[in-house]
Amino acid sequence: MRYLYLDTSSSFLYAGTEMFNSHNLKPNDIDKILVVNGPGSFTGIRVGITIAKTYAWGLKKDITTVTSLEAMAISSNFKGYKVPLIDARRGYVYGAIFDEDNNEVFKACHISLEELKEDINKLDKDVVIITNDELDLEYNKEEYKPDILKIVEKYKDRENVNPHFVNPEYLKLTEAEEKNNKND
Repeated sequence: MRYLYLDTSSSFLYAGTEMFNSHNLKPNDIDKILVVNGPGSFTGIRVGITIAKTYAWGLKKDITTVTSLEAMAISSNFKGYKVPLIDARRGYVYGAIFDEDNNEVFKACHISLEELKEDINKLDKDVVIITNDELDLEYNKEEYKPDILKIVEKYKDRENVNPHFVNPEYLKLTEAEEKNNKND
Protein backbone atom coordinates (compact mmCIF):
# COMPACT_ATOMS: atom_id res chain seq x y z
CA MET A 1 0.00 0.00 0.00
CA ARG A 2 1.03 3.58 -0.61
CA TYR A 3 0.34 6.29 1.93
CA LEU A 4 0.31 10.06 1.66
CA TYR A 5 1.33 11.76 4.91
CA LEU A 6 0.41 15.46 5.15
CA ASP A 7 1.85 17.42 8.07
CA THR A 8 1.80 21.19 8.03
CA SER A 9 1.64 21.59 11.81
CA SER A 10 5.35 22.32 12.20
CA SER A 11 6.30 23.72 8.81
CA PHE A 12 6.63 20.25 7.30
CA LEU A 13 4.68 19.43 4.15
CA TYR A 14 5.22 16.07 2.55
CA ALA A 15 3.05 16.35 -0.54
CA GLY A 16 2.84 18.05 -3.85
CA THR A 17 3.85 17.66 -7.44
CA GLU A 18 7.59 17.49 -6.70
CA MET A 19 7.14 14.59 -4.26
CA PHE A 20 4.91 12.66 -6.65
CA ASN A 21 7.29 13.24 -9.57
CA SER A 22 10.38 12.24 -7.60
CA HIS A 23 8.78 8.85 -6.88
CA ASN A 24 7.15 8.40 -10.30
CA LEU A 25 3.69 8.45 -8.72
CA LYS A 26 0.36 9.87 -9.71
CA PRO A 27 -2.12 11.03 -7.04
CA ASN A 28 -4.36 8.05 -7.82
CA ASP A 29 -1.50 5.68 -6.86
CA ILE A 30 -2.05 6.59 -3.19
CA ASP A 31 -4.13 4.09 -1.19
CA LYS A 32 -4.61 5.98 2.06
CA ILE A 33 -4.04 9.49 3.38
CA LEU A 34 -2.81 10.26 6.90
CA VAL A 35 -3.24 13.94 7.72
CA VAL A 36 -2.08 15.86 10.77
CA ASN A 37 -5.09 17.72 12.11
CA GLY A 38 -3.35 19.84 14.75
CA PRO A 39 -2.59 21.41 17.01
CA GLY A 40 -0.21 23.78 15.30
CA SER A 41 -0.20 26.66 12.89
CA PHE A 42 -3.82 27.71 12.33
CA THR A 43 -3.28 28.37 8.63
CA GLY A 44 -0.98 25.39 8.09
CA ILE A 45 -3.42 22.93 9.64
CA ARG A 46 -6.32 24.29 7.60
CA VAL A 47 -4.31 24.12 4.36
CA GLY A 48 -3.10 20.56 5.07
CA ILE A 49 -6.58 19.34 5.92
CA THR A 50 -8.07 21.00 2.84
CA ILE A 51 -5.49 19.29 0.59
CA ALA A 52 -6.06 15.91 2.28
CA LYS A 53 -9.86 16.17 2.13
CA THR A 54 -9.74 17.19 -1.52
CA TYR A 55 -7.50 14.23 -2.44
CA ALA A 56 -9.59 11.79 -0.37
CA TRP A 57 -12.97 12.93 -1.65
CA GLY A 58 -11.95 13.59 -5.26
CA LEU A 59 -9.99 10.35 -5.68
CA LYS A 60 -12.20 8.24 -3.38
CA LYS A 61 -9.27 7.40 -1.09
CA ASP A 62 -9.26 6.36 2.56
CA ILE A 63 -8.28 9.07 5.04
CA THR A 64 -7.51 9.19 8.75
CA THR A 65 -6.12 11.78 11.15
CA VAL A 66 -3.07 11.91 13.38
CA THR A 67 -2.40 14.73 15.83
CA SER A 68 0.86 16.61 15.59
CA LEU A 69 1.64 15.62 19.19
CA GLU A 70 1.16 11.91 18.37
CA ALA A 71 3.44 12.25 15.34
CA MET A 72 6.08 13.97 17.47
CA ALA A 73 5.99 11.26 20.15
CA ILE A 74 6.06 8.30 17.76
CA SER A 75 9.05 9.81 15.91
CA SER A 76 11.18 9.75 19.07
CA ASN A 77 13.24 6.73 20.15
CA PHE A 78 13.53 7.96 23.74
CA LYS A 79 12.94 5.36 26.46
CA GLY A 80 10.89 7.16 29.09
CA TYR A 81 8.21 9.82 29.05
CA LYS A 82 7.92 11.85 25.85
CA VAL A 83 6.51 15.35 26.08
CA PRO A 84 5.84 16.84 22.64
CA LEU A 85 5.35 20.61 22.86
CA ILE A 86 4.34 23.34 20.45
CA ASP A 87 4.66 26.96 21.56
CA ALA A 88 1.19 28.52 21.78
CA ARG A 89 2.64 31.90 22.86
CA ARG A 90 2.04 34.05 25.93
CA GLY A 91 3.45 31.36 28.27
CA TYR A 92 1.22 28.55 26.93
CA VAL A 93 1.97 25.40 24.96
CA TYR A 94 0.10 22.65 23.21
CA GLY A 95 1.35 19.51 24.88
CA ALA A 96 0.75 15.94 25.94
CA ILE A 97 2.70 13.23 27.73
CA PHE A 98 3.29 9.81 26.20
CA ASP A 99 4.94 6.79 27.80
CA GLU A 100 7.78 4.93 26.10
CA ASP A 101 5.21 2.78 24.24
CA ASN A 102 3.57 5.95 22.88
CA ASN A 103 0.43 5.62 24.98
CA GLU A 104 -1.00 9.00 25.93
CA VAL A 105 -0.80 9.37 29.72
CA PHE A 106 -1.58 13.11 29.84
CA LYS A 107 -4.25 14.19 27.39
CA ALA A 108 -3.31 16.72 24.72
CA CYS A 109 -4.27 20.22 25.78
CA HIS A 110 -3.55 23.92 25.69
CA ILE A 111 -1.81 24.56 29.02
CA SER A 112 0.46 27.08 30.70
CA LEU A 113 4.09 26.05 30.55
CA GLU A 114 4.39 26.47 34.33
CA GLU A 115 1.42 24.19 34.99
CA LEU A 116 2.81 21.56 32.61
CA LYS A 117 6.20 21.70 34.37
CA GLU A 118 4.43 20.85 37.63
CA ASP A 119 2.84 17.80 35.99
CA ILE A 120 6.16 16.72 34.45
CA ASN A 121 7.88 16.94 37.83
CA LYS A 122 5.43 14.32 39.20
CA LEU A 123 6.57 11.69 36.67
CA ASP A 124 8.59 8.71 37.90
CA LYS A 125 10.88 8.18 34.87
CA ASP A 126 13.21 10.19 32.65
CA VAL A 127 11.54 12.79 30.45
CA VAL A 128 12.40 14.28 27.08
CA ILE A 129 10.80 17.39 25.62
CA ILE A 130 10.24 17.09 21.88
CA THR A 131 9.97 20.46 20.20
CA ASN A 132 11.39 22.71 17.53
CA ASP A 133 10.44 25.82 19.49
CA GLU A 134 12.60 27.88 21.82
CA LEU A 135 11.07 27.20 25.23
CA ASP A 136 12.60 27.85 28.66
CA LEU A 137 12.88 24.29 29.96
CA GLU A 138 15.39 22.51 32.18
CA TYR A 139 14.62 19.03 30.82
CA ASN A 140 16.34 16.96 28.16
CA LYS A 141 15.29 18.31 24.80
CA GLU A 142 15.02 16.60 21.42
CA GLU A 143 14.38 18.26 18.07
CA TYR A 144 11.30 16.99 16.28
CA LYS A 145 12.30 15.21 13.09
CA PRO A 146 9.31 13.38 11.60
CA ASP A 147 9.93 9.65 11.16
CA ILE A 148 7.32 9.13 8.48
CA LEU A 149 7.81 5.37 8.28
CA LYS A 150 7.17 4.98 12.02
CA ILE A 151 4.16 7.31 11.89
CA VAL A 152 2.62 5.46 8.94
CA GLU A 153 3.31 2.04 10.51
CA LYS A 154 1.67 3.09 13.80
CA TYR A 155 -1.42 4.74 12.30
CA LYS A 156 -1.99 3.01 8.94
CA ASP A 157 -4.72 0.80 10.41
CA ARG A 158 -6.45 3.61 12.28
CA GLU A 159 -10.13 3.80 11.40
CA ASN A 160 -10.94 5.72 8.24
CA VAL A 161 -12.94 8.93 8.43
CA ASN A 162 -15.41 10.39 5.99
CA PRO A 163 -13.40 13.24 4.38
CA HIS A 164 -16.21 15.69 5.14
CA PHE A 165 -15.76 15.00 8.88
CA VAL A 166 -12.00 15.60 9.01
CA ASN A 167 -11.58 18.76 11.07
CA PRO A 168 -8.77 20.68 12.73
CA GLU A 169 -7.89 19.89 16.35
CA TYR A 170 -7.31 23.35 17.79
CA LEU A 171 -7.30 22.59 21.58
CA LYS A 172 -7.68 26.30 22.32
CA LEU A 173 -10.66 28.58 22.12
CA THR A 174 -10.37 31.56 19.82
CA GLU A 175 -9.90 34.94 21.50
CA ALA A 176 -13.50 35.82 20.63
CA GLU A 177 -14.75 32.60 22.29
CA GLU A 178 -12.61 33.28 25.38
CA LYS A 179 -13.97 36.82 25.67
CA ASN A 180 -17.53 35.57 25.21
CA ASN A 181 -17.03 32.98 27.98
CA LYS A 182 -15.74 35.69 30.35
CA ASN A 183 -18.89 37.72 29.69
CA ASP A 184 -21.22 34.82 30.58
